[in-house]
Amino acid sequence: MARGNILVTLLAPRLTATIESAVAAFIAQFGLQEERRQTLAETAHGSAMDCLALHLYGAPEGLTSLRQAALELSAAHGVDLVLQPSRNQATPRLVCFDMDSTLIKAEVIDELARRHGVGQEVAEVTERAMRGELDFKASFRERMSKLEGLEESVLASIAAELPLMDGVERLMVNLKRLGYRTVILSGGFTYFARYLQERLGFDEIHANELVIEDGKVTGAVQEPIVDAERKAALLTHIAEREGVPLAQTVAVGDGANDLKMLAAAGLGVAFRAKPVVRAEARQAISVAGLDGVLYLLGYSDADLL
Repeated sequence: MARGNILVTLLAPRLTATIESAVAAFIAQFGLQEERRQTLAETAHGSAMDCLALHLYGAPEGLTSLRQAALELSAAHGVDLVLQPSRNQATPRLVCFDMDSTLIKAEVIDELARRHGVGQEVAEVTERAMRGELDFKASFRERMSKLEGLEESVLASIAAELPLMDGVERLMVNLKRLGYRTVILSGGFTYFARYLQERLGFDEIHANELVIEDGKVTGAVQEPIVDAERKAALLTHIAEREGVPLAQTVAVGDGANDLKMLAAAGLGVAFRAKPVVRAEARQAISVAGLDGVLYLLGYSDADLL
């Protein structure tokens, strides 16, 4: 079997001897050899995390078994161990994000439902959809129907209080400075995506448009609904439009409806995701904040603000 080079990025709140020993055992288990290592971040120098990039060779052509072992090591030691084939980086590049529970610490539709007095029933449908147990479009229409009559003023109140995800501001400042095009691809709502666009500087947004009449939510949504297939199609379309090869695109999301987008991108990161999503995605981070994506791209603290 052909064997190649692989980049392993280790993110830990603190890189202890126990963690280093576990990683060394992982490397030995699969017959990998270390070519070089880079320290990307150190808590001793003021970083929020320790981050180490290991450039290894001798990786099998299929990385499934390595990824499974990496997920198990990550869970056992409370760290992120992220695998990706070694690659040449070239600019410009494109980064696409899910919004709810990725860029913000909330599922907005659940918050809307809570304010409208139907929170529990909508949250249950949302949870099943995020786990991949329900068709997204059908579940989305069901949840939307329960919001009929919600006052538009509630939307503004929620938008003003959206809790940003850990690390998102640092991530966006650096992506913009480094010349990346940034996009929100969300099964949520344009009302809130626009708010994040204005606050954080995203280049473009694609989400669902609420139908509002006489100052109230009607319970309907304009077609087409942004579901898993549309997210992946939009990523591909934007990459083609911008002249960016798919191999130089990044997608970040947390739910089952993000998996096709993560699979289409060159780097597809499941962020603090459900177990089924972590298991299927090629890359996953659960311990680091969203700015951990910068380290997966190969940047060190010396390169970043």
